[in-house]
Amino acid sequence: MVIKVFLASSSGSTAIKKKQQDVVAFLEALKLDYTQLDIACNEENRMWMRQNVPEEKKPTNGIPLPPQIFNEEQYCGDYDTFFDAKEDNSVYAFLGLPPPPGSKEAVQADKEHIVQNGTHAAENPDDSQAQVEEEEEQEEEDLQSEEEEELRQLEEEEEAEAQEGEEDDLEETQEEEAE
Repeated sequence: MVIKVFLASSSGSTAIKKKQQDVVAFLEALKLDYTQLDIACNEENRMWMRQNVPEEKKPTNGIPLPPQIFNEEQYCGDYDTFFDAKEDNSVYAFLGLPPPPGSKEAVQADKEHIVQNGTHAAENPDDSQAQVEEEEEQEEEDLQSEEEEELRQLEEEEEAEAQEGEEDDLEETQEEEAE
């Protein structure tokens, strides 16, 4: 899977340049494979980007501005949605990529039972969710077995003590009778 970032190499807007730099720098920091596609120098890139940004994501004038981010042909979002994902520690979900083990996003996904494609486990059941539930049930059964074993041992100890007490009483009675 290759992340495609559509950029304008010769943008006159400082804001667009900063947004593009932010996206590229963040992807590099994560060491993700990505491709920069220039829409200023390549008409095919510009047309492809404009045609593949969903209508509901286009601005009111109908022309999406860079940076626009795709995972292969799947639209991920623009800078604003990227920024929100970055703030929420959900960049991998935003990009449609599985988070690396041990990352904040992976830990958060485990806590919330989010499946790799970003949908909630209740909406899209997953074998890993079933495995987690099975492990929890097993832990509960193990705990219950341990408690039952402890209770059985206590009852045996009490029974042994009671039996010793009866034997002591019997010995005392026999000693008294012998006297």
